[in-house]
Amino acid sequence: MRRDIQPNERAFSTKEVAEEVGIASPTVRKYGQILERNGYEFLKDGDRRIFVQSDIGALIALRDTEKPLDDTAKELVHQQKERLEVPTETEITITDTTDTYENLPHDPNQLKEILMFLVNEVAATREMNIQLKNDMSDLNTKVSRLQQEHHVISSSIGNSAQKTNAKIEKLTEQQKVHYETLLQQEKQKSELLQQEIQEMRDEQKIEWRTQNDFNKRLEEAIQKPKEKWGGLFSLFRK
Repeated sequence: MRRDIQPNERAFSTKEVAEEVGIASPTVRKYGQILERNGYEFLKDGDRRIFVQSDIGALIALRDTEKPLDDTAKELVHQQKERLEVPTETEITITDTTDTYENLPHDPNQLKEILMFLVNEVAATREMNIQLKNDMSDLNTKVSRLQQEHHVISSSIGNSAQKTNAKIEKLTEQQKVHYETLLQQEKQKSELLQQEIQEMRDEQKIEWRTQNDFNKRLEEAIQKPKEKWGGLFSLFRK
């Protein structure tokens, strides 16, 4: 039984002890387990440790020690046993909730101390509940913000993909029009070239016919009697 508790002494939650000592809450629980393993006594509410000022001093000693933690814990347990062996004027009695009112102490000072202890416990519990509510509110806010950011990113990706597809379709259409234009131009050039070739062929045929006619007249003129050679010269004058 803890008899080193001072009247009206404040009780601390694990979170408050962590802030007071300057360590993380898991480290507070770790130090508490080391102390209990070596025989240290804590006030308890079920499985939950209740810290008082002397317990905070023990945690600070573990935090600052250069020895193995178990060795320091044994020294702290020895110091606690020495304190517990010294009789105190008042002993705080914490009864189980199943006890009847007849088991409550009749000393007003003891009742006052128990009530103050309970008040501190209720205050610590309320503070923890408030902190949990605030943490949940912050978590909900972060989740909502992440959802909004995800929606914005998804929308941006969708819009970007849509714009990219539109650009691709536009470029494809432009290339198609350009290709059709070039094809039409090449077709027109081909038709003009074929027309020029045909005209050249026609002119060539005319020249060939003219040449053939000339050759025939020349041949006929050569085959006539010599007295008619004057007619031959007339061919060149035509």
